[in-house]
Amino acid sequence: MCCKSNPAPAGQSNNDDTPGLKYLALGDSYTIGESVTIAERWPVILAKDLTNAGKSVKNPEIIALTGWTTRDLLNALENHKPSNQYDVVSLLIGVNNQYRGRDIEEYRKEFRELLLKSIGYASGAASKVFVLSIPDWGVTPYGAGNREKIGAEIDNFNKVAKEECDREKVVFINITDISRKALNDPAMLADDKLHYSGKMHQLWVNEALPKVKSLL
Repeated sequence: MCCKSNPAPAGQSNNDDTPGLKYLALGDSYTIGESVTIAERWPVILAKDLTNAGKSVKNPEIIALTGWTTRDLLNALENHKPSNQYDVVSLLIGVNNQYRGRDIEEYRKEFRELLLKSIGYASGAASKVFVLSIPDWGVTPYGAGNREKIGAEIDNFNKVAKEECDREKVVFINITDISRKALNDPAMLADDKLHYSGKMHQLWVNEALPKVKSLL
């Protein structure tokens, strides 16, 4: 979502020649890890934890930027044009659509485009793609006084994303409920008090790990 600090780099490429599965992570501030270290980004943690669990995965290629909406990510993919030879692809996008008051049916259309692109990047295999739900930034200090409305809107956007995932038989992983634990645990928030800390990113990975491992 739109942040209070400087945007992170648009992407992290992977020139790693070591053996392992190729992983592409698409998204926004949550995927690029606004206000956390590279090692604390959830895609980086996931690749490490999968490798430790016996599924060797290279460091992920990340295409994400703080503030991106679904349209921004679509535009970036037109410019970047990833290959279609990834072993696993993740997608987490939509918080900025909600934050900016964008139409939810617009989100459905653009999210579906991104989902189909993700499947294409995974050699056309929907079974190699997974989607994480949008975290609820309403639990941060910036959401104080408007938490119920933000949370309800986030739920509506996530409902759309899950419907589109079910339609394409793509795994949808709910991390929204986990994100809401930050309301009572400041250690789950990054220093900017708007994004999430490495501790939270690890919790998201803990939730996703068994489901993603089964895809590989």
